[in-house]
Amino acid sequence: MFKSISEEYRSTLKSSDTEENIDLCFYRPIGFAWAWLFRRLGVHPNVVTVASMFLGVGAAICFYYSNIWITLLGMFLLVWANSYDSADGQLARLTGQFSKLGRILDGAAGDVWFVSIYVAICLRTMRDVPYFHEHPWLIWVVAAVAGACHGQQAALADYYRQAHLFFLKGKSGSELDSSLDVRERYLKAKADGRRFQQLVNWFYLGYTQKQERATPAFQKLKEELRGLDESSPMYDCIRRNFLPLSFPLCKWENFMTFNWRCITLFVCLLLNVPWVYFLVELTLFNAVLVYTRSRHEQLCRRVMSACCPRN
Repeated sequence: MFKSISEEYRSTLKSSDTEENIDLCFYRPIGFAWAWLFRRLGVHPNVVTVASMFLGVGAAICFYYSNIWITLLGMFLLVWANSYDSADGQLARLTGQFSKLGRILDGAAGDVWFVSIYVAICLRTMRDVPYFHEHPWLIWVVAAVAGACHGQQAALADYYRQAHLFFLKGKSGSELDSSLDVRERYLKAKADGRRFQQLVNWFYLGYTQKQERATPAFQKLKEELRGLDESSPMYDCIRRNFLPLSFPLCKWENFMTFNWRCITLFVCLLLNVPWVYFLVELTLFNAVLVYTRSRHEQLCRRVMSACCPRN
């Protein structure tokens, strides 16, 4: 019985290459426990995702208050929200209930959390810091720029990890999307009169296009793979050259996702300087983004040179 549960747990993990250490030690075991319970109760993964949104918004409301106990409650709620964010994907892998809507909702959950948290931090800073009370526009400008950077960091981190999984596990083991495919789904939903699906795919189309615009070298590499079978010599060459170069970057891609951003936020909240989180976002996290993007584009050009001589 234990072996069976252990095997089920391993089946819910994406890959040891792309999993973050904090996730492996903390969130994935808790997420699996939730996923196992939700499977018994017949709960759909998308329901878990929506529940995580409400928990994240609840955390943001708590972060508006300076009281330490309310702040700690908010931290607990945000950790709970992220355990659900882990559980929805693990539940989908346990039950085979995958969907493009689920993938989009999963990404939107983090956006809902952090938009709410950014608003709460701005309102709290305006109330508690005299300078920002007198110049309220400044904290909103800083938050907006930090939020835009946050969105770019999260989008590229997700894209690069999915690219790694694409070559590690093949197309079936990755959620690497193409804007052309998303556009087709958008147009089909529009033609069928499915307004909600149309709206969701419209937003997701912009998201995938932003990822592709930021990764020109990888887009050229993807173009070389168009129409190739995974058993073809060129595909095998690209895979063998790509993975060893991509693996060292996974730790930096993971740095730009939830865990280290959350730790930074918690430290700033406990020190009662939540606005400092925006400064760390604009400096440290952006520096990691620039480094990772530069290295990833370089590796794509190197792989192209090794496996696609005509380029």
